[in-house]
Amino acid sequence: MELADLLKETLDEESQDVWENERTPTPVRRFGVRLHTAGLSTRETVAILDLLGVERSHGAVWNWVHTLSEAQSDPPTAEPSRVAVDEKQIEVDGEKKWLYAVIDTDSRLLLEVDVFSRRGTDPAAAFLHRLTQKHDVADTEFLVDAAGYLTALERRELSGQLDYRERNHIEKLFHIVTMRINRFHPFWRGSQSSAKRWIQRFKHHYNHERPNQALNGQTPVEEVQN
Repeated sequence: MELADLLKETLDEESQDVWENERTPTPVRRFGVRLHTAGLSTRETVAILDLLGVERSHGAVWNWVHTLSEAQSDPPTAEPSRVAVDEKQIEVDGEKKWLYAVIDTDSRLLLEVDVFSRRGTDPAAAFLHRLTQKHDVADTEFLVDAAGYLTALERRELSGQLDYRERNHIEKLFHIVTMRINRFHPFWRGSQSSAKRWIQRFKHHYNHERPNQALNGQTPVEEVQN
């Protein structure tokens, strides 16, 4: 049986045009991307593909990941009742950057994630503005752990409160991201845009492909759409 036949379940018709000029069958590329996003290093992904009879370089797999990340859509528009927002320090080319994220505490949907060169009220306000362009959060309650966020929320006419207890969802999210970064990306040898592409791909994986135990094995997107 051909490898492409074995991997038909990974074929997404919407992504066919993304790789139309590639010589590797689309199901194989999507399988490789999902292996990498699920936690395998590029080297491990290449090794598994080699066992299946597909010889590709580390660079080829890396290009598949970034090509798909740029083509995949954002999560569906949501109207969450409560969200948690926070930031975490990461490194890009040895320079300190700040990873901002906001998650729906009910559906676990990762609504937005981005990288900024610094932390503070201005980056937080810019991040929240981007969130308002994609989701209806006019009546959403924001759970934060620093007073600086309250100023940023006020700028965007959003409602927030300091909350140190019910933010475990976003803390778990950052724990997952941190494990991936620590294992494969202690720092990015590239640029902030490279980090952004990886993070966008992670967002798609987290929302669309990764089953969540708290959602009875459903993904956040399935939870929102049901």
